[in-house]
Amino acid sequence: MKTEFKAKFLQYVANRKKEEGFTLIELLVVIIIIGILAAIALPSFLNQANKAKQSEGKQYLSSINKGQQAYYAENTQFGATISELGIGLKTQTSNFVYDNGVATGGTGASSSASPASSAMKAYAAGVGLSGTGEAKTTSTVLCEEVVAANWQDPVSIGFSTTGPICGTNQSAVTK
Repeated sequence: MKTEFKAKFLQYVANRKKEEGFTLIELLVVIIIIGILAAIALPSFLNQANKAKQSEGKQYLSSINKGQQAYYAENTQFGATISELGIGLKTQTSNFVYDNGVATGGTGASSSASPASSAMKAYAAGVGLSGTGEAKTTSTVLCEEVVAANWQDPVSIGFSTTGPICGTNQSAVTK
């Protein structure tokens, strides 16, 4: 019985070594699958950095809009410069250059965020008076350029009796 057990054990050990490991084709299939997944995921992963940088522009312009509304409530006119608003924002960061202007007639104010890189989208924002007479109120808009690196005049916000409107090649940003 012992010799039969030894023979079976040796036969098992000999067969086990033949079945271990991966063939070259199996390894190539795995490498190809990993390559395809990387090709799909990499562009999305790299684009996340630009999205994070673009959120800075949106946040700054939203803050400028809120600052303009507060400034108008206190002074019955819009602020001509960002520093005049007293909100403590820089006019230039590593990602954007910010600018502010008052519309002719004092019916609104617009601001812009021009990107430092052509891979990012530019933004424009506006605060304007909507309504007539004593029922006037301020309304805001935040606009994003439709195509990155295709930014024209960043201060192209239009003003009407219903409030500010995005210019050409821009779309309104919603929350």
